[in-house]
Amino acid sequence: MEILLARIQFAATSTYHFFFVPLTLGLVLLVAIIQTRYVQTGDEKFKKMTKFWGNLFLINFAMGVVTGIVQEFQFGMNWSGYSRYVGDIFGAPLAVEALLAFFIESTFIGIWVFGWERLGKKAHLTCIWLVAIASNLSAVWILIANSFMQNPLGYEIANGRAQMIDFPALITNPHFLYQFPHVFSAGLCTGAFFIMGVSAWHLFKGSDIDFFKTSFKYGATAGFIAVILVVGIGHFQGQHLVQEQPMKMAAAEAHWETADPADFVIFAGIDEKNRANSAEIKIPGLLSFMSYNSFTGEVKGLNDLQAEMEARHGPGNYTPPVAVNFWSFRVMVGAGLLMLLLALLALIFRGNIDKR
Repeated sequence: MEILLARIQFAATSTYHFFFVPLTLGLVLLVAIIQTRYVQTGDEKFKKMTKFWGNLFLINFAMGVVTGIVQEFQFGMNWSGYSRYVGDIFGAPLAVEALLAFFIESTFIGIWVFGWERLGKKAHLTCIWLVAIASNLSAVWILIANSFMQNPLGYEIANGRAQMIDFPALITNPHFLYQFPHVFSAGLCTGAFFIMGVSAWHLFKGSDIDFFKTSFKYGATAGFIAVILVVGIGHFQGQHLVQEQPMKMAAAEAHWETADPADFVIFAGIDEKNRANSAEIKIPGLLSFMSYNSFTGEVKGLNDLQAEMEARHGPGNYTPPVAVNFWSFRVMVGAGLLMLLLALLALIFRGNIDKR
């Protein structure tokens, strides 16, 4: 029961924290781009846009900070055994994130907020770009820590604890090389859709039409580019996981039996007790294509992977909850395709918005 409660508490904190993180990562980049346009053109509309969207960024940034602090405490309180065992490795990138990236970020946010009309335009612009770079640098170090959890490298076990022996291996983890571009593009996508949503609402209400037309255009352009990047990078990240974490991907696909070619299951009744599906709706060969860019190719199933894990680690259930992973993956893919459609419509609408 204690473990279940710890999981629920940490999941709630992480979910609430991550409502704000990708939004701030993407929104600050767009604020920096808009302020750059103000410095280039001297157009007061861009200054007004910078302040409007910058204030919304600051609110979300503050929420991300306070929820992140709670999460830091939970590493030690909820998962103290884990923290003791890998703290020498897992704690290093978290410390660098706090002492380097977050210090830069928080310092120049303060200068940017209070520097209007006190600093020169270019110096003030430099501040918001430093905030944007440092915000995403924070994500770099957090994802390095997470990538160690997914694919442990650069360590040895000594005196019953994991100790770092290769820092370059830690920061060049192949898992990180896929994770960061995906998170970066997802953040840009979130920020762009946030701007589009707020702008569309104000346009619908008929308030400050010229201001929100321009904002919508910036959001539509950035959103379309970002969605394409999210989908493309996510595809290659999935292929990496097929090689490095085949059990995870097999669970997300409810793929029980090894097959070549492997079919993609759109819908299925999942029977985890008997380790089988019923009433499947499938697309032949698509899972092989998603895994190898070819409609042929062996994709290992959960039953064979379970047997391999038992042979390697001893008896036990090594299969993740399949139904949860299967349906959440399809919700994610469906949401991604819907965003791609909305971004395309927004880009088309962007060209006609001045005709209104």
